Amino acid sequence: MNEKCLTPLKPVTVPVVGHSELFHVRRVYCVGRNYAEHAREMGFDPDREPPFFFCKPADAVWSVAPGTTGSMPYPSLTKNLHYEIELVVAIGAGGRDIRTEDARSHVFGYAVGLDMTRRDLQIAMREKGRPWEIGKAFDWSAPIAPIHRATGKEDLSSRAIELAVNGVTQQKSELGQLIWSIDEVIANLSTYFALEPGDLIFTGTPAGVGPVVPGDLMHGSIEGLGELSVRMV
Repeated sequence: MNEKCLTPLKPVTVPVVGHSELFHVRRVYCVGRNYAEHAREMGFDPDREPPFFFCKPADAVWSVAPGTTGSMPYPSLTKNLHYEIELVVAIGAGGRDIRTEDARSHVFGYAVGLDMTRRDLQIAMREKGRPWEIGKAFDWSAPIAPIHRATGKEDLSSRAIELAVNGVTQQKSELGQLIWSIDEVIANLSTYFALEPGDLIFTGTPAGVGPVVPGDLMHGSIEGLGELSVRMV
């Protein structure tokens, strides 16, 4: 009998800037098409309809230390792997049916993350009306930089978010361009799920998504919230 299944799994954690304690990941939620120009480049009308969500497994998350470059294995069964730079919100206080005006009190911190996507598999599933998991929820699909603690008073709307591939800028926008704000995302998501400490929310990506291949270097940043470097191998 193989008893490895009886051994407690190693927790999934993310470092916190300035703290020795680690953020323990519970669930990973993602917001689809939350920037108007990205919605258009994917062939959709960016009208302000209610946000929609999908999930990644917690163990898809892996952290990259500041000043270093993480190595991500190119995933199987895809010929069109895309980068998506995103603001990640870390939840520190749980709740259900959270009011928009109370949402920030539930935020532990913020980080830079990548929602890596097997675009060809995602589109194939979408066209068949099937779930996206094989396009979104694969191993190594959620690299993340360390979390910056929230103060509860920061205005993120003017913060720049961008990503370069091999030194060439591909995505560039501001967090104020989110169709659904951070507060609105938290409030809406909490009507579907009871949020708990340890939850991460990937809030959507700006326009400019595109493919990477082994050897490519992705470097993403959000003003005031750090940087994230990942090389495909």
